[in-house]
Amino acid sequence: MKTKLIEEEIKYIGSQLAPHWIYKNFGMQGDAIVAFKGECDVKLTEMVDIEDVINNEPIYSKYMLSFITEQFNVNLVEGVYRQRLLICIIKELLEEKGIFVKRNGDDLIINGGKLSVSIATKSLTSILVHTGLNIISDGAPVRAAGLTNDLGITDIDGFAKEVMKRYSEEIEDINLASTKVRGV
Repeated sequence: MKTKLIEEEIKYIGSQLAPHWIYKNFGMQGDAIVAFKGECDVKLTEMVDIEDVINNEPIYSKYMLSFITEQFNVNLVEGVYRQRLLICIIKELLEEKGIFVKRNGDDLIINGGKLSVSIATKSLTSILVHTGLNIISDGAPVRAAGLTNDLGITDIDGFAKEVMKRYSEEIEDINLASTKVRGV
């Protein structure tokens, strides 16, 4: 799986969760994960999560670290498993830094504040996952936690690269593991 940290800031508005967005914008064909920083402002009209639409809960973060992954030949249930794997890798990395993290499904909670937003969906050709982590928690519409202002993580780029590296390696290792067994 290809990985890329995008240097320029991108405002995540939900439209980026689209088939071939990574390929069209960054030339990365096939399974890939990218990370970028910027404001997050997803209006109800762009929401993929129907529950959030019904509950009238748009998403906003003044400054967020976003991960988008697109993977092919995967069904939606497996896509949700992969989304949860990404969340668990983030949780594991934070815990290695001595930060206690509670996971509730695809939500990461720190001291009662929501650190993450995440959604997995299916396009005609692939599964798509967006996971966002607040860098700054100020101004969020819910009680939030932020990587920098609440957790003291200042090397956001290094953190993002490590998350993508571990996720890519884990997916590749799962695929390899499936090729070393005999059928019974």
